Amino acid sequence: MSPVIKHTLRFILLIATQVYVLDNVHLHHLITPYLYLVFVLWLPFQTGRSSLMLLAFVTGLTLDAFRHSPGFHAAAAVLVAYVRPFLIGILIPQEGADTNYDEPSVKSLGGFIPYLVYIGVLCFLHHGWLFLLQAWQFGDAWYFLVKTCLSTGLSMGLILLVDVLFQRKQTFRTNTA
Repeated sequence: MSPVIKHTLRFILLIATQVYVLDNVHLHHLITPYLYLVFVLWLPFQTGRSSLMLLAFVTGLTLDAFRHSPGFHAAAAVLVAYVRPFLIGILIPQEGADTNYDEPSVKSLGGFIPYLVYIGVLCFLHHGWLFLLQAWQFGDAWYFLVKTCLSTGLSMGLILLVDVLFQRKQTFRTNTA
């Protein structure tokens, strides 16, 4: 399957799942899962920073259009896209290691713990920035922190579940012909 078709189908499925299923899940207005972020997290390593940020902006803006919000998700998704290459550089310190696989996964990041750190940091950043923009104030700092942590935990659980249910075939590429 062509990578463009694969990513387009992934985009449509994730946005539809977010809008029609997960946006109806609010546990005491404290926990809100966001799965659409997987689209940005699973983009290929070779995606340039400007393309990555543009795709994240379109993803967030699409969700904002469905939710009638003024760009909160777009801002949070662009922040994740901006930080993502730095985090990958920290988690994969060997030069050229990210060229051996197509996209971030448990296998390409070198194990479950680095992958968990990858999705955890980016989810926490996304949720924290999103909730801060939505409230436009810290207000009750404990409520903000608890909401961010619980939503991040649920989103991470969903991302790991999706990763297990929809195994991505990642083969090790060598530089030899």
